Amino acid sequence: MTLALAALHSAAQTPPTLQPGDYIAAVVNQDVVAASEVVARTEKLRQEARQKGEVMPETAGLRKQALEALIEDRVLVTYARDSGQKIDEAELDRVVANVAAQNKLTMAQLRERLKADGTDYKNFRENLRDQMMTERVREREVQGRIKITDAEIDAYLDKKRAALEQGGQVNLAQVLVTVPEGAAESVVAERRARAEGALARIKAGEDFAKVAQEISEDSNKAKGGEIGMRPVDRLPDIFVNAAKGLKSGQVAPQLLRSGAGFHVIKVVERQGASSLTQTQQTHARHILLRPSAQLTAEVAARRLAEFKRQIEAGQARFEDLAKANSEDGSAEAGGDLGWMGAGAFVPEFEEAMNALPLNGISAPVMSRFGVHLIQVLERRMVDVEMKTLRDQARSALREQKYEEAYQDWVKELRAKAFVEVREWLD
Repeated sequence: MTLALAALHSAAQTPPTLQPGDYIAAVVNQDVVAASEVVARTEKLRQEARQKGEVMPETAGLRKQALEALIEDRVLVTYARDSGQKIDEAELDRVVANVAAQNKLTMAQLRERLKADGTDYKNFRENLRDQMMTERVREREVQGRIKITDAEIDAYLDKKRAALEQGGQVNLAQVLVTVPEGAAESVVAERRARAEGALARIKAGEDFAKVAQEISEDSNKAKGGEIGMRPVDRLPDIFVNAAKGLKSGQVAPQLLRSGAGFHVIKVVERQGASSLTQTQQTHARHILLRPSAQLTAEVAARRLAEFKRQIEAGQARFEDLAKANSEDGSAEAGGDLGWMGAGAFVPEFEEAMNALPLNGISAPVMSRFGVHLIQVLERRMVDVEMKTLRDQARSALREQKYEEAYQDWVKELRAKAFVEVREWLD
């Protein structure tokens, strides 16, 4: 059984009726939590703790965490069902097809596999529907709870203005030596040595652009590794920190290590502070896969990484893969998100997008909406009216307040829900 179907099998055992020989661990509103689910979630928590190297609580403590997490899931699902939120059948069909495709199955084969695992196909679809409804209700309810005052917007813009006055804009160039995800230590050491060799050549007087064209593995290598002039606050923090204190023409004395690999950084040019009346807009597109119990984040990321490989090898077009697989409203447009300014996307998405060169494709990026594959098509600087600035500030402040508002909402729903925890044996 593949990873996605293994997760699917455990999650599909969540209808209100229990399987023969199972126990009721808890009753939540009109739904139940089965003891078998608690056992499965406990083992999942144990595996996650091992992978992170964390000290694991005793089994009773893990079981309590698992039960509370499942109760919270049921509270949210039952609330979403009662909210009147609807999921279009065509959209649900596309998500089901994604699960089948991830497991290299036709729809007929998926039905057979579910049947062999003792999972009812209708229950499987309804489980997916519940998850999609929950996500949409969550966004609607949490966003409605967040209030942003004019004073908060003023303070945010004042802070940003002060940062721009200190930072300005910078054009960086890089030599990137990539490191594959999960690479062995010997591979990491070989890649580090290659990057150190490039840095040594540059320190010895060789032209940075020439070394970048020979060594670098990013899409800017043909331009000598230049990323282009950007406001400091639109660059990844690790790049800004690496270039801190460097003047135009200077190279960072040490390698920079990021999730992508090893970087040699050069400040090509610095300019004075940019005005708040101008901002950068980005034209991007993406493919979104929404992780669930049926499709784990790890499996979704591997699938998107394979999409990236196919696109870069010329075996598939980004827009075609987006139309066939993306799980949001941009799918029909090939994933096209249009022109967007700062603050239009969640921070994780925006940071990854801003780090990409033109036509560059990101590694899989996780956000609260799912896992994204992002491509930047164009960038431009545009004049910004004060109203637009304030809207951007409001969006950024909403993101800052989102997590706290979400936790408060969940606590309130949990307090209002009918929850009866019952005794049961492992």
